[in-house]
Amino acid sequence: MTSTPGSGGPTAVPTHPPSERPTRVRRFTLAERWVHRTTAVLMLTCVVTAACLYVPQLAELVGRRYLVVTVHEWSGILIPAPFLLGLASRAFRGDLRRLNRFGPHDRVWLRAVRRRDHSPESRPAAKFNAGQKIYSAWIAGAVLVMIGTGLLMWFTDLAPLVWRTSATFIHDWLALAIGIVLIGHIGMALADPESRRGMRTGSVERPWARREHPLWNPDGE
Repeated sequence: MTSTPGSGGPTAVPTHPPSERPTRVRRFTLAERWVHRTTAVLMLTCVVTAACLYVPQLAELVGRRYLVVTVHEWSGILIPAPFLLGLASRAFRGDLRRLNRFGPHDRVWLRAVRRRDHSPESRPAAKFNAGQKIYSAWIAGAVLVMIGTGLLMWFTDLAPLVWRTSATFIHDWLALAIGIVLIGHIGMALADPESRRGMRTGSVERPWARREHPLWNPDGE
């Protein structure tokens, strides 16, 4: 703080009174946030252990290949567990229904993305925008394929060689695609602090909700 001539003390830094701060609205419940966090930890564990298995430099640095393989296999098998446990939450089931509905406004949102139109009015969205819906559907399908092909690679006596070879090919290349998509997902989250805060604390500022998800009515849920 600094003093001004003639003043009796340091000048005060202006602050907004609590009444002028943006109000916050609930976006995610505690159960939904824990599903996201545990799924993220399992996914990142799969990606990191896969990198340690396939990148020679990392394999030499980490060592203990058997342990890495075991962690990779079990983290992959457990990925659906948070989702299945989350079904006990009414809020989680409600958000799943929203993610599975693709309406006319979602097509408008996608057309705006193709035109690189970033104006809020050209990107109508309810609680989830079209990009989030496509990402959730893609990652859910990819996880199922990864688990299926992983099981064929794990239980080598249950399938003929041609099946295991095909499963390995699909598993490896899909793993690379998942890694790239996850990097994009994390990058978009880093670019939107309020969205991250919503997943971390469960609430977002009302002006952000009106701007990014104008068709979402948080008070009506």
